[in-house]
Amino acid sequence: MTVSSSSSDDNGAHRSAASKLSALRSKMEALELDIYLIPSDDPHLSEYTPEAYKRRGFLTDFHGSAGTAVVSKDEALLWTDSRYFNEANLSLDADHWVLMKGGMPKVPTIVEWLVQQAAKYHADHSKPLRIGIDPYIHPASFEKELDEAVEKKMQDDAEILTLVTSNPNLIDVVWGEARPQLPASPFRVHPLEYAGATVQQKVTEIRNQMEEKKATLSVFCTLDDVAYLLNMRAMGDIPTCPVGIAYATVSNDEITLYCDPAKIQDDQVKGHLKDVTCKPYDDIVGDLKAHVKASNKNKVWMDTSRANLALVSVVPTKQLVKDQNAVTPMKASKNDAELKGLQEAHVVDGAAMAQFISWLETTLEEREVSEVEIDQQLTGERAKQPGFLEVSFPTIAGVGSNGAIIHYSAKEGTDLLKYLDKSQPILIDSGGQYTYGTTDVTRTWHFGDEPSEDFIDAYTRVLKGNIGVDSMIFPENTPGFVLDVFARKSLWEAGLDYGHGTGHGVGAALNVHEGPMSISPRWNNKEFLKKGMVLSNEPGYYEDGNFGVRIENLLEIQYVDPKYNDDPEMEAPKGKKKFLKFEKLTMIPIQKNLIKMELMKPEELDWLDAYHEDVFKKVSPLLKQGTPAMKWLEKSCGKIDRS
Repeated sequence: MTVSSSSSDDNGAHRSAASKLSALRSKMEALELDIYLIPSDDPHLSEYTPEAYKRRGFLTDFHGSAGTAVVSKDEALLWTDSRYFNEANLSLDADHWVLMKGGMPKVPTIVEWLVQQAAKYHADHSKPLRIGIDPYIHPASFEKELDEAVEKKMQDDAEILTLVTSNPNLIDVVWGEARPQLPASPFRVHPLEYAGATVQQKVTEIRNQMEEKKATLSVFCTLDDVAYLLNMRAMGDIPTCPVGIAYATVSNDEITLYCDPAKIQDDQVKGHLKDVTCKPYDDIVGDLKAHVKASNKNKVWMDTSRANLALVSVVPTKQLVKDQNAVTPMKASKNDAELKGLQEAHVVDGAAMAQFISWLETTLEEREVSEVEIDQQLTGERAKQPGFLEVSFPTIAGVGSNGAIIHYSAKEGTDLLKYLDKSQPILIDSGGQYTYGTTDVTRTWHFGDEPSEDFIDAYTRVLKGNIGVDSMIFPENTPGFVLDVFARKSLWEAGLDYGHGTGHGVGAALNVHEGPMSISPRWNNKEFLKKGMVLSNEPGYYEDGNFGVRIENLLEIQYVDPKYNDDPEMEAPKGKKKFLKFEKLTMIPIQKNLIKMELMKPEELDWLDAYHEDVFKKVSPLLKQGTPAMKWLEKSCGKIDRS
């Protein structure tokens, strides 16, 4: 899965843009605010957010996953990126909103625009521009970024703007009773069988690292960090993500969970948390203040790149340890139990896909199938598998030209909705959340006899890129960006490329997008790839208005020499290095009759045959002999014809 998008039914749809903006400006005037910012984030800076936090969507009627609204006394602006220009243009009321196309020439960033406005306002009024924000939904980095931009703009020490963070969120006031309630879905215990380490084992490791950093308190702000730390999961708070709204802290003698008490009423959960202090969600700020005030020797360890401004701002700089927290690398490098669960999830996912594709092939002989029905049918097959909970992200099912829309989401009643027949390809990017693991896979299919030459060429080059990454052997301390070129090599040779990263981290029965590692041309992510990490491998190619191709497998990282997998701390002999490789998790065939054979090397065809042999060995025991699904699997996993 390359990216994510989200949409929601607007709980303020009956209200006009003029009405909502007028109400907001009235509140701003009462508080003497000149500008108010409305980002997409929740207090945990989550990729997906609950309906109650979709304030920007309520105000603007634009529901893409990325965007920030800025409202002044006489302007209303929305910044978003190129993925959403078309959607934003269709969603915004052009009489009241202006679309700012982020990343385009001559379009300032939000910070640049704010500083420009502040400089002009200060010159005209000799006082600072008052900018209102909710500090709980802005990253800690925002204030620093704004200060640095002011310093760069102004030659003197003039105070040209004031950031006002003390007021309740103004959008909530405007939204009123129509605003959805914050979810309080119950936590469930994530079994040790799949977690692989107890809470106490994790806390012991955290405290060891705290001692090294001379920290007295560790704060965990992101929802997947909290879920991982406490071996708990939830369903319903965040769409497609098995996490619950909460913070957690670890001190030298206490573990504290901050959440709605309604989330922890189950007796099993209460027993699981017997050594954890449970407090109301909003208590965390007061507790942070009290901790740093108790002694100037107390130090708080918080990853400020993944924390909101409200939390970070209450900790004096001298008492703040800003490093990556201890959970992030623990969570990224899966233990044996987590990997076993992921392997199991991918095998049952392969069985679900065999059932689905065999149905789709048969159905296409009789009629067309809509993208929405494809999504529903695939989800239905996954739902039949043991331990299935929900999809791991909104399914992308793009027929023909819709396959070139990387963030496409099919909806009934829209002009974009297409129907699959045997004359067009379809790109399907989908995944499942199981109690024991998370899956994410993309395949591009064409069920007709005459795909275009351009499509076959692109398909083959994308496959070669996937094999290129999968086959890499690389030394320890290699960052992901080093491998990205192998995914693009064949495409580059034809003057082709794609605009997204090649690989993202994936959680173990957790979020489908997980850091800190990636495979991407963005060289600033220097996180080393390590044993136990799980990443996607998803090169692609997209021809606007025609088709899209993407082939994605999930991979786990292991040492080439098995003895290091058993003892990762073992050092290599003097003068030697320890090398890593990828092992495939995804167990779903790749369509063979779309391959341009003259582009393929013998070793790449060997890779394909070996992969299909492995898929058949693992998935076939879950299918009944003689069924359409088994027949499809047998056909799809047969050796490729090299004649």
